[in-house]
Amino acid sequence: MHQRRFHRLAAALALCLASASWTGASAQSGLNFGAAGSSVVATPHLRAELLAHAPQGVTAGQPLWLGLAIDHQPGWHTYWKNPGDSGLPIQLDWTLPAGLDAGEIAWPLPRKIAIGTLLNYGYEGAMLLPVPVTVASTFAPGPLAQDIRIDLHASWLVCRETCLPEEGRFTLQLPIRSSTALNGAAFEAAWQARPRPLADGAQGQAQPDGQQLQISVPGLPAALRGKTLDLFPETPQVIASASPWTQAWNGNLWTARIPVSPERSSSPATLPVVLVEQSAEPGVGQGVERPGYRAELQVPGPWPPVAAVAGVSPALKSALEANAAQAAGTAVSGAPAPALLAALLGALLGGLILNLMPCVFPILAIKLVGFTRHGAGHGAGSAQRARHALRANGLAYTAGVLLSFLALGALMLGLRAAGQAIGWGFQLQSPAVVAALAALFTLIALNLAGAFEFGHLLPSSLAGLHLRHPVADSFLTGVLAVAVASPCTAPFMGAALGLAAQLPASWALAVFAALGLGLALPCLVASWVPAVARALPRPGAWMDIARRLLAFPMFATVVWLVWVLGQQSGIDGAGALLILLVGLGLVVWAMSLTGRARRWMAAGSIAVMALLLWAFAPQVIRMAPATPSADASPRWQAWAPGAAEQIVASGRPVFVDFTAAWCVTCQYNKQTTLANAEVLADLARKNVALLRADWTRRDPAITAALTALGRNGVPVYVLYRPGHPPVLLPEVLSVAQLRATIAGL
Repeated sequence: MHQRRFHRLAAALALCLASASWTGASAQSGLNFGAAGSSVVATPHLRAELLAHAPQGVTAGQPLWLGLAIDHQPGWHTYWKNPGDSGLPIQLDWTLPAGLDAGEIAWPLPRKIAIGTLLNYGYEGAMLLPVPVTVASTFAPGPLAQDIRIDLHASWLVCRETCLPEEGRFTLQLPIRSSTALNGAAFEAAWQARPRPLADGAQGQAQPDGQQLQISVPGLPAALRGKTLDLFPETPQVIASASPWTQAWNGNLWTARIPVSPERSSSPATLPVVLVEQSAEPGVGQGVERPGYRAELQVPGPWPPVAAVAGVSPALKSALEANAAQAAGTAVSGAPAPALLAALLGALLGGLILNLMPCVFPILAIKLVGFTRHGAGHGAGSAQRARHALRANGLAYTAGVLLSFLALGALMLGLRAAGQAIGWGFQLQSPAVVAALAALFTLIALNLAGAFEFGHLLPSSLAGLHLRHPVADSFLTGVLAVAVASPCTAPFMGAALGLAAQLPASWALAVFAALGLGLALPCLVASWVPAVARALPRPGAWMDIARRLLAFPMFATVVWLVWVLGQQSGIDGAGALLILLVGLGLVVWAMSLTGRARRWMAAGSIAVMALLLWAFAPQVIRMAPATPSADASPRWQAWAPGAAEQIVASGRPVFVDFTAAWCVTCQYNKQTTLANAEVLADLARKNVALLRADWTRRDPAITAALTALGRNGVPVYVLYRPGHPPVLLPEVLSVAQLRATIAGL
């Protein structure tokens, strides 16, 4: 009887976590859902931010720069003004107050990005597209105006092996009279990375010669003379970017013969190009000290005949058609593809294994213990009623689990569709949700330990509801099971959830439903298969002992949650949460008293708790500045976008640990396999660089990196090797398996 009351109140608290997780996710997101807009847009492939530089404020005659900063995920790129053989350039559409006029993008030097037989010009890693803004003398914002609103609609094509069109709407409130110079260094670096004009206005010539261009450029700086140069044409579809070409120096005159593109659709009289010293490393990008120089080549003609005009290059059209065909092929005639079937099976097995996690197992054990009561009837009629009640409870529990997983999956998919970079366990990145879970688990632990009974805390009308609606208790227990399982990632879950994030919503929700079915399966089987029900122990004194024993895993879970909060809100936040948990214990103890003592003690304890909440709750939910993790060591370095790829390019293998403080499996692997002396010795012997990506706090870059690897939560372990694709290791690492993988390097 008391257990049903416990299930009802505990699961009701769990339901509140859904709204708390929404609030936490929205508060930490780079997107604001409202009229104000945001200066940041994050997708699984990049993070874009609208920046401004106005050191003297917004004043006529003073410098004002706006810019779009883009930080690409590893392996992804966007395009220069001339994308090369395929792609589309980044487009910026400004909406500015009257009196402000945006100029052209000061494009920084691009990189040459080879994809198969294609050669593109674009950007990887971090870059900034600066735009000069002219403030006219007629600019008059009004005597009471404190700031102006800058709106930008940007669109881009982001590609790896596949290409995805994306866009973002940005809003920035820019102070009029005060200085905005926080991003001055970034704008200065971008300005220095732009191509420079040749000295003394020197230009060159490009003479068509059949299907070749004979190029000659005088006046290049002395530092470039005799060097091998790279050429970037600003006009698209004129030069065959990927075709081999020759170059030579004739004294101070640089010459080259470059093939004309067979897809050329124009015959320009002037051909602007950018020249830069060729690097031994692939690509030329922003921040590189080798400067580029811009020359406008005069074309005396005549050009050879042009090809038919095409709105999109054939290479890009082919890539986009392939992407569309791949997306359409995910499901044919309503039948799931083999990959989807594998995801459903992986989710089912992952949900089944979730029952063994430390925070979930006590809930399962409590439910199974409850089943023993239903099977304890005597006589034919009593046994029949007990069997029906047992099956009804099993179905209700399963329904609670399934609906909760579907709700959680729909929330996650909805937030991702709105542009938020989140994954499995995103709610644990909110200190408010972590604190709420700690309070919930404290209540569960105190109840299991016998410190109080929920029936003593509720009015008699509520305390008797279990008599009329016993099935509702099982349903809410299923909701509670999902709430406590959400921080965990079991084997087989990673790949399944990673695929779910890339599927249409209906199939993605099917994966979440399979995950819920796996979690509910033990109780469902126990309630419907008579042999399993008969195998359960008969009720007796052992049940009270088992109940009190199960309190200790819940107390341990509270300790873990306080530690997780400490990673987010700092030591002060963890201490504040402990104070609130003590106050919560005082309230439930006072409410369990009887007579006049209950009246006075309950009123006093509630007043004390309200005061504690007012004083300490803000400290609990406040994010503390990021600091190195407590387990940081010289062996492990902090992960950053592109860091693994840069190290691998130097010929050194890299092992990346995607982890989070709230991930139980992560912490188990970290304290066992990843701390094993033999494993660390093997890694050192093979000169493997160790990077750790901490996802305890929301980090769109880590979320996007996980998505690029086909994963949607942690733990994820990746081994990068020069000349090979990344190797994904299982979520639960064993020493033998990891050592065998390292030995293959």
